[in-house]
Amino acid sequence: MIRLKAAEKLTGVIELPGDKSISHRAVMLGAIAKGRTVIKNLPDSDDSDFTIRAFKEMGVDIRKKRTGSAVVKGNGLRGLKKPKAALHVGNSGTTMRLLAGILAGQSFASTLTGDESLSNRPMERIVEPLSLMGVRIGAKGGRPPLTIEGGDVKAIDYQMDIPSAQVKSAILFAALYADGVTRVTEKFGSRDHTERMMRHFGADIKVDGLSISLRGGRELAARSVAVPGDISSASFFMAGATLLKGSRIKVRGLSLNPTRCGILDILFRMGGDIRITKKVAGFEPAGDVEVRHAGTKGIIIDEGTIPNVIDELPVIFVLAALSEGTTVIRGTKELRVKETDRIASMEDNLKKMGAGIFVDGDTVTIEGVRRLKGADLRSFGDHRTCMAMAVASLCADGRSAIDDIECVSKSFPGFFRVLKRIAR
Repeated sequence: MIRLKAAEKLTGVIELPGDKSISHRAVMLGAIAKGRTVIKNLPDSDDSDFTIRAFKEMGVDIRKKRTGSAVVKGNGLRGLKKPKAALHVGNSGTTMRLLAGILAGQSFASTLTGDESLSNRPMERIVEPLSLMGVRIGAKGGRPPLTIEGGDVKAIDYQMDIPSAQVKSAILFAALYADGVTRVTEKFGSRDHTERMMRHFGADIKVDGLSISLRGGRELAARSVAVPGDISSASFFMAGATLLKGSRIKVRGLSLNPTRCGILDILFRMGGDIRITKKVAGFEPAGDVEVRHAGTKGIIIDEGTIPNVIDELPVIFVLAALSEGTTVIRGTKELRVKETDRIASMEDNLKKMGAGIFVDGDTVTIEGVRRLKGADLRSFGDHRTCMAMAVASLCADGRSAIDDIECVSKSFPGFFRVLKRIAR
């Protein structure tokens, strides 16, 4: 548990751990490429460690350095070894879904398991397309554990009804092993880290609007990867700086991938004061982001925006709760199948703090108030709910307490340490 009181402002310069989504993919592609991949700014998070552990158990030499980097000696596309036991990936849905695509093309059977929370998350969304690719994959009741019989993989043309970077990536990873061209077409654009990273490692992949095509069978070549700072982690500090008068923070080396910058677009639309400098081009663009306090107003966030802010929505709820007017957020149903039901967790906590939040199906309406009030809050074992409520606590009258804060180690173990350093 942690107890927090109102802060006057947030000030300082922040350098954040590497982006978790990019890091997962760098480790995975490094493991199935040929040669030595060096990954810089790898985050020290539970999720990343589970991905590394899974590949170590399949015979890949991966060594983490104290400097925050890692060296991966890849085994090649089909060079993984059968693990001695089920691969346990903790609470990492990204690890489970993406790794399922890689295991589809191996020459052995495998099982993927997770903790209690992950074991209740839906997996039929990858079972269906992988089955269409000829993969023998099973999930009892559509939930983990996943059983996968590796072998021949068929190319398919797949239309995605639900925008999900994880589902898309599972298909693309399996497509690396297919004979022919696999095509995936999205309804709305989702995160494109997999497409960018695969191209970086030499995959035969092409993107045409919302359609991605990949020709399988090509070996990948090891590459160096510099992981930019995680914009999802930065979103909590950016929201806090926007809300607290006198605040001014700078986040260095932050990921500016266009499919991940939805939080910046929303801050701009709400009236935020955001400045981007020192832009660096590359397979994953990056730059410094400076945020100052600004009065914010309610906006409408439509369904097409959701895939690019899915991890930032909890703190966007907090922004909306303290903005003038009404914010309407549509198409939020994916929040119900995260580490917890994030709509329910945020509704529960924000109502305790006096916010006007109303849920109608997958539409969330938030009426802004001038000030929140301190309360006893629950993390629900969810890292993003926990960090969002920490920001809300800094903007509330009185003291707040948040239980079970250990869950932040999933993505950002140093979160509260950084928050304490910049809060005044």
